[in-house]
Order: sequence, then structure tokens, then C-alpha cells
Amino acid sequence: MAKSIDYGNLMHRAMRGLIQTVLKDVAAHGLPGAHHFFITFDTSVEGVEMADWLRSRYPGEMTIVIQHWFENLTVNDDGFTITLNFGNQPEPMVIPFDAVRTFVDPSVEFGLRFETHDEEEDEDDEEPEDDPTPPQGDAQIVRLDKFRKQ
Repeated sequence: MAKSIDYGNLMHRAMRGLIQTVLKDVAAHGLPGAHHFFITFDTSVEGVEMADWLRSRYPGEMTIVIQHWFENLTVNDDGFTITLNFGNQPEPMVIPFDAVRTFVDPSVEFGLRFETHDEEEDEDDEEPEDDPTPPQGDAQIVRLDKFRKQ
């Protein structure tokens, strides 16, 4: 049996499940009302598929907007595929959930942020447990101020 409950990992899985459920609903029924999404993902994660010109333009991180024009949104347990329009050029993309760094729906001021870290670094950096402050989980809420309409 494990020495402790890994709440950070459990929260990551739950939040990715939430994104999966939302995207599956959008794939089946379209975007309701004013909902739209900003999804930032790590373009270097294994399994990300995108046009070479996009990868060279965004070698580390890219934010996509799912709003007015998108096609072929399909969602599975590992991630999603979508075709987006870049300057009147449709481009298919494959984005694993493990690559997602932020998911924001500014229409309802909702956001998730996934922070990554090396487990080996964490083990080396562990402090003695004298500090009564609970450890921060990997998941944090995104500040939505920059997405608000002025």
C-alpha cells in the first residue's frame, strides 16, 4: 500500500477527465451559447501532431482557440484531434491530454492550469516536514483577467 495519497496526480486525472467530457459534448453538439476555449499545449510532447510550419513557429508551446471555425473534433481517452483554420488554411492537429497546459473558457471565467515537474527533482528538493503549510497540488486555477473583455 502507498505511503500517502497522491492528490496532485488524482487532481490532474480528474481535470483531464473534465476537459475530455467537455470536448466530447462539443464534438457531439457544438459549442453552446458564447462558450469558446483557449487551450495551450506543449508542442514537444510525444504524440502531438501538427504541420511542420506550425511546429517551427511554435517549438515549445502553442495556444489554440476553439470558437467560430473548427472541424473534425474527435475525442478519445488519450487526447483529441481537430482541424483549425490558420489564415484560410485548414490544418489537422492531434493533441494528447498530457500535452495540455491550460484550458480556459473565458465566457464563464473558467480555467485550469496543469504544471509539470520532474519527480526526481521533487525528491531531491524535499524539505523536512516541519512546515505546517499543506503542499500545493499540481493543478491551479488560471487567472482570467487577461481574457476579460474591456
